[in-house]
Amino acid sequence: MLTERYAEPFLGTHLLPREHWKPFPTSSNRVAWEALPCELRKGLTEAADSAMTRDWPALPASIYLDFARTGTRAQFEALCGPRRSILAQLVLGECVEGRGRFLDAIADAAWSLCEESSWCIPAHVGCQKAGVGLPDTTEPIVDLFAAETGALLAWTVYLVGNVLDTVSPLVRTRIVREIRERILGPCLERDDFWWMGFLANRSLNNWTPWINSNWLTCALLTEEDPEQRLTAVTRSMRSIDQFLEPYPRDGGCDEGPGYWGRAGASLYDCLELLHSATDGHVDVFDDPLVANMGRFIYRDHIHNDWFVNFADAAALSVPPGGVVFGYGKRIGDPDMAGFGAHLVARAGMATSRGMSCLGRSLPLLFSWQEIADTPPRQPLPRDVWLPDLQVMVARSRQGSAEGFFVAAKGGHNAESHNHNDIGNVIVFRNGAPLLIDVGVETYRRETFSGERYTIWTMQSAFHNLPTVNGFDQRPGVDAAARSVVYNADDETAALELDIAGAYPADAGITSWVRRVALHRTDTVEVEDRYEMDKPLDHLTFSWMTPCPARALPDGCVRLDQRELPKGLHTASGALRYDPSRLNAVVETVPVTDGRLGSVWGDTLYRILLTPRALDNVGSYAVRVKGA
Repeated sequence: MLTERYAEPFLGTHLLPREHWKPFPTSSNRVAWEALPCELRKGLTEAADSAMTRDWPALPASIYLDFARTGTRAQFEALCGPRRSILAQLVLGECVEGRGRFLDAIADAAWSLCEESSWCIPAHVGCQKAGVGLPDTTEPIVDLFAAETGALLAWTVYLVGNVLDTVSPLVRTRIVREIRERILGPCLERDDFWWMGFLANRSLNNWTPWINSNWLTCALLTEEDPEQRLTAVTRSMRSIDQFLEPYPRDGGCDEGPGYWGRAGASLYDCLELLHSATDGHVDVFDDPLVANMGRFIYRDHIHNDWFVNFADAAALSVPPGGVVFGYGKRIGDPDMAGFGAHLVARAGMATSRGMSCLGRSLPLLFSWQEIADTPPRQPLPRDVWLPDLQVMVARSRQGSAEGFFVAAKGGHNAESHNHNDIGNVIVFRNGAPLLIDVGVETYRRETFSGERYTIWTMQSAFHNLPTVNGFDQRPGVDAAARSVVYNADDETAALELDIAGAYPADAGITSWVRRVALHRTDTVEVEDRYEMDKPLDHLTFSWMTPCPARALPDGCVRLDQRELPKGLHTASGALRYDPSRLNAVVETVPVTDGRLGSVWGDTLYRILLTPRALDNVGSYAVRVKGA
């Protein structure tokens, strides 16, 4: 897309020289910074004052070794992150105030980052294969966090580099050298970083646009050699094309909305940098794929902070409002721009205190008034069908959280951040959860290894799916939905698909057709029709809910409302079935992981429906209704 439309000769003509490219006001432009709203400037100054008083987290080798020794990564990342956010807050504080009060602290923070042996986090180093567990400082690895660090330092040089020279000109020189050695050099010299897409042995995901957005930032802001700068930008565009070429035309992000912020949103970051650095001559925002990739974030939205969270995405998510707004403006979608305004308004002034990514903070700050003047909205489309991703979203009424919301998926079990979940269903009522996708626990070594599907949250038995003859779904691209049919009208929205292929052959399934239907008045119905080619000895339907569940003798599992963390609550309702054919048991599922606990609290519930008699051909249905 990019390299086809904008070849290197074109780019060589239109790429602005580094000294002429001024994407945002530097700290020396006092008029621009002092024109920001007073309350916003106050929040940024307070955040910088707080950053000046914080202890600078140490990163000892023993903490870096945690991942190699125990598979845990959270402790290192909890120390690594604040080192970067402190610097970002100090830089914005200096830009807003312009009195030099934060310069020594900026120099300390930037110098300390330059002193780190590696900017790559332990989980991504790849040196564990040697059994050493520490980074090889002779071979810089460009991962997500190395690239983020490079971009943070590049923006630091751009925004306050001149005044930082009053502390010592060696600080800026050191930063530029480290960016060249750790980011720009490796990205020009190597083709074997998998995220580049130059090798044909791995599919791409959010790493590609995320890292490219930071690679572009480093090249555009700090590369002094015009030819090297042009080569880096052209090469990055080629990598972005590798990400875009196989991307589903419906724009669906198979990693889920929680990853959209670094998939579709990072693509926007890349395209915006290219648009700005060429004075608008590189512009692909008119491409339907680019537009669909943006719209995914509100098409997959349930209500407020709740999103459809298939794969590793979290059920609660806060997309970057400034990016959503800017993306919507670029593609001419007032729904998306309004959703961005809603997200910024929902975050309020807390946004100014959490600006740790300067590449996103700056456009948000300098479009703050335009966002504030845009009527906020939650589009809440009545019906969405993503035919490539095979995800259905439907609600009772357009633009309203009242009534039922349902999402269901087909696809295959080799998607990025995959769970074995073909045919899974999510049901909300009045904007609150009833039947859920649990999500993912805190990442650890097993999460991205051959042991991934030993983790309970990845298994189909802990999704809203059947276990057949003792077999759960299996991973793999051939573990896929078949005969997928979707339709919607004013009364009903329905997805029908054969999920038999998602199970191993030993399960003995000839066909397993699941139909998920929203009857807009008052019911969600899930019907399973099956045929077996071997005796059916065991069948269990699992239903996951955050609601305290009670099985009553009349074919009803009552789902009671319950308080959740962060001042939220579940919905209430009922799961109804034929008690003459099915028996219901409710299990309590303890939640011991902090990431899941922050969403669901300390308990979930699994409803198990088992047939009273087993036949090799049959059908069962459940209906979800209001309380």
